[in-house]
Amino acid sequence: MSDNRISVLIVDDSALMRNIISRLIEKDNSLRVAGTAMNGRFGLNKIPRLNPDIIVLDLEMPEMNGIEFLKALRKEYDIPVVILSSIAKKGAKITMEALSLGASDFITKPGGSSTDDIDRVGSHLVSVLKAYGKDYRRKKGKIEAPLEDIDTQPGETEQIRRTKITAPAAAASRSERLWEKMTPRTEPEKPEIIAIGISTGGPNALRKVFAEINPDLATPIVVVQHMPAGFTKEFAASLDRVCPLEVKEAAEGDIIKPGRILIAPGDAHITIEKKSLASIIRLHDSDLVNGHKPSVGVLFDSVAENYGNKSLAVIMTGMGKDGAREIGKIYKEGGMTVAQDSSSCIVFGMPRVAIEHDYIRQIVPLSEMASTISSLGS
Repeated sequence: MSDNRISVLIVDDSALMRNIISRLIEKDNSLRVAGTAMNGRFGLNKIPRLNPDIIVLDLEMPEMNGIEFLKALRKEYDIPVVILSSIAKKGAKITMEALSLGASDFITKPGGSSTDDIDRVGSHLVSVLKAYGKDYRRKKGKIEAPLEDIDTQPGETEQIRRTKITAPAAAASRSERLWEKMTPRTEPEKPEIIAIGISTGGPNALRKVFAEINPDLATPIVVVQHMPAGFTKEFAASLDRVCPLEVKEAAEGDIIKPGRILIAPGDAHITIEKKSLASIIRLHDSDLVNGHKPSVGVLFDSVAENYGNKSLAVIMTGMGKDGAREIGKIYKEGGMTVAQDSSSCIVFGMPRVAIEHDYIRQIVPLSEMASTISSLGS
């Protein structure tokens, strides 16, 4: 009988951490620990025999560290890697280098020995491993593709087609089923702003989109990527190195201007204020919204209020539903709304909820997202 669980290889030089991570993983019946290794070299040697679906990787290790491991790994394998390291926070630059070398995501190790901290990190780790592990198994034909049915309505244009995903009513919570039915007040006009909301799977997805974006795109872009405080400045810098447009972490009072992409900082909500001479960024250190700070929903609310149908909103891969309700407000105001499709999402959460509530005008795969944004945003 075949084992359908997601197999995990743990590469960490600490025997204690290998034990803790193993116990956290084994608590979930959809995951199993395929094996462990005390450094990158041992980890590489074990891959052919263990054939893991995903790897948990420390960055600081003797003999072969995490960066060296990733450089060697990508020559032969496309196995997803999640960085779990104590230096991930203080070494944001190294963490971003790991992502540029093919790591899928990163999580900081528990800061202490408290059960609450370990359980919190463990819960997050398990969710991330399941997301990337399932995506890898699906691509390798080990499991079936997602069951969602996409039904395109007849008579719709390719440019602004409306797509629905049919799902049982029970799939949505009672509160979701009570979401407002939106009818656009008008049709989209040439956008003055592009707003992007993204979460799990986002770092590599944004790297691809911004590397391929049209260098002549003048419409300003504002992005909320769920990411811890301390990482977004280096993340923006890493995107700036591959993007033909300027990319920077947003700061209070930054001007929204053509040819610039602003990334919300990891510890503040972001809104846009229209002034007589220019629109500027406002940062807000307030409570979590939709379970996040920064929240995609906060940005989308601001875009709906300030730009109406002269806006383009994009919701991409991510767990949960942050921004899914609020993109409906942009849709209602006549703005152009785009969602990433299920097959190219690491986690089809945020886009799925927005699509199910009929707030999306166009659905595209990641491979076409840069050209779609460039075309619709021009």
